[in-house]
Amino acid sequence: MKKNINNILRGTFLVSDDSFKNWRVILFISGLALIMIASSHNADKKVYEIARLKNEVKDIRSQFVDGRSRLMRLKMESHVVGVMNEKGLASSETPPKKIKVITKDKDQ
Repeated sequence: MKKNINNILRGTFLVSDDSFKNWRVILFISGLALIMIASSHNADKKVYEIARLKNEVKDIRSQFVDGRSRLMRLKMESHVVGVMNEKGLASSETPPKKIKVITKDKDQ
């Protein structure tokens, strides 16, 4: 047991005659570790991108709601009447009348 720990600490398992299989395992594990690190970085990038897009959606949605509420205020009859009074136009006292246009055929 003590001999095995000494061999591991000194690194003799890497330079012995049958060390080729040990190197293969070490290289395989190192490759898997690199793939895992790269995958983790890609996942983190995607998480940050999703968070950024969610914030952007919230901002655009609030802009939309703000624009819609301003439009509703501008379309209100009281607001339109106020703007027209500022320009010197007033509401008519008499109701509008319907105009009928009768066309005559040129053949007759």
